[in-house]
Amino acid sequence: MRSMVEGSLFDLTGRVAIVTGSSRGIGRAIAEELAAHGAQVVISSRKQDACEEVAKSINDAHGESRAIAVAASISDKAALQDLVDQTRAAFGRIDILVCNAASNPYYGPMGGISDEQFRKILDNNVLSNHWLAQMIAPEMLQRGSGSIVIVSSIGGLTSSTTIGAYNVSKAADFQLARNLAAEFGPRGVRVNCIAPGLVRTDFARALWENPETLKAVTRHTPLRRIGEPREIAGAAVYLASDASTFMTGQALIVDGGSTIGVGL
Repeated sequence: MRSMVEGSLFDLTGRVAIVTGSSRGIGRAIAEELAAHGAQVVISSRKQDACEEVAKSINDAHGESRAIAVAASISDKAALQDLVDQTRAAFGRIDILVCNAASNPYYGPMGGISDEQFRKILDNNVLSNHWLAQMIAPEMLQRGSGSIVIVSSIGGLTSSTTIGAYNVSKAADFQLARNLAAEFGPRGVRVNCIAPGLVRTDFARALWENPETLKAVTRHTPLRRIGEPREIAGAAVYLASDASTFMTGQALIVDGGSTIGVGL
């Protein structure tokens, strides 16, 4: 029996996706939804055992060889190249890249961040995405198709007194996507960002576990709540699929409406 996805604009059958930071949170939700829509997925984060657990879960749900696990630190260029090489060895191609992994080692005013912390944020949140895009783009450009999705943040659109450096990096991701979209577009490769609002993940726990922060965020959000990882995954499926073939260089905001403000 054909699934409702088969033959639709959202059908990813026959496509191969790498998703970084996919052992938990938003990255895991994205990998699971890409697989549910037919893609073969490569689960990657720092710890191999955590990646293998997610890959097993996907294979149990959708059949063997739907997912593999390849651990890689986004701070290690050689490890990222190995991730790309192992993906090609296993599946023969890469059609979708989702750059989801990121770091935020500092929480506080900009005046207190060390140079080392600032460099780590920029290296892991921006430079690593550039590395992966350059490693994977040549085959996409030769083929004349492919989708690169960078998970940025609404932090790249707003100010912050506590995660300012992180927001700087996420603003840079928007520009990285625009630059790559301009370069790759003439040969059929698309590059877009997702800009999530506050989502219930371990990564953002310091924000949503704080009652005052949570109250402040939800008070100015039309939906009056924070997001769940699976609610971001749908945006990734859209950007990875043929449903978005005329969209590139853009930032898709998924934030419950928090960036529009709530009027009186």
